[in-house]
Amino acid sequence: MAAVNDPWMQIVVNIGIGAFSHPMGYVKTLIQLGYEPLPPRLGRNAFFRECYQLPGFLPYARHIYSVEGFTGLYRGFFPALCQNFISGAVLRSVSEKMDELFPVVDESEKKALAKKRPELASVSFHTFMLQMSKDSVAHLCAVVVSQPFNVIMIRSMAQFIGKETKYSGWISPYFEVYNDSGIRGLFTGLAPRLLLDLMTLWLARTMYYSFNRLVVDENMTNVSELRSYANIITGFLASMLTYPFSLISSNYILNNSG
Repeated sequence: MAAVNDPWMQIVVNIGIGAFSHPMGYVKTLIQLGYEPLPPRLGRNAFFRECYQLPGFLPYARHIYSVEGFTGLYRGFFPALCQNFISGAVLRSVSEKMDELFPVVDESEKKALAKKRPELASVSFHTFMLQMSKDSVAHLCAVVVSQPFNVIMIRSMAQFIGKETKYSGWISPYFEVYNDSGIRGLFTGLAPRLLLDLMTLWLARTMYYSFNRLVVDENMTNVSELRSYANIITGFLASMLTYPFSLISSNYILNNSG
């Protein structure tokens, strides 16, 4: 149980989850880039009316598998792995440093934060804003440091569309980008990705904090389960609202990539 609570073990677990879900992220990226290899087919919308719909994840994945085999579903996996590990490590390290520099003074709230994740704890508004500010700095650092890997990941995935090989390999793609666009090329699409990460963080945590303060009562039955469900739902809603920034970042990275 201690291993699961170890923050560095959590990074390893997140990497494992990233490896399992990589094909889904790959298909999502191709869709964001406008790649439509399969024709639309007749289906029904949410109001049960007949309409033509583009295929979902499984038909896309089967198409990639038919062209490149199983390994084709993991195009861009190595830079994605580097991105997940480095961003997770930076996020954890900066968060720990920020907690040292700007500690929570109130002892009761220290205990609350120690027992639960910051977004799940019942804390004062001042402590909430302090924690959010520290987390924002940590997320900003993690996104900036990992952006070169995100650039290579997106461009590597996009090569499936035109069957290019310019961004293949483990190290050479970074030199390709540097030779073409300089150091700025490795940080293409950084602004929308920063907005995506920070806005998702603030929206999800703020919605959850408001729900926790205004709706949840400590005397309610199954309060832990209610908080867990609310945390998942607010995270999902925040991701939906900020999705356009993910779309912009992916296309911006690919612009003038050769």
